[in-house]
Amino acid sequence: MSKRPINRLKAVLAEQGKTNKWLAEQLNKNETTVSRWCTNEVQPSMDIFVAIATLLKIDVRELINPTKTEQ
Repeated sequence: MSKRPINRLKAVLAEQGKTNKWLAEQLNKNETTVSRWCTNEVQPSMDIFVAIATLLKIDVRELINPTKTEQ
């Protein structure tokens, strides 16, 4: 079973023309931390997911890949 990415942060940032650096500055976080979120190496807390969604003006659910596959 291959490891599926949990978040869509990298894709959503690209869709909006935003960079990891921009997000790091907005959240006052280290760029390395944001990079690790974008590569799904680690996951941000739900509070951070909500803050990111607010910054990007999207529903927080758009940042997370569904876990249930359609049958």
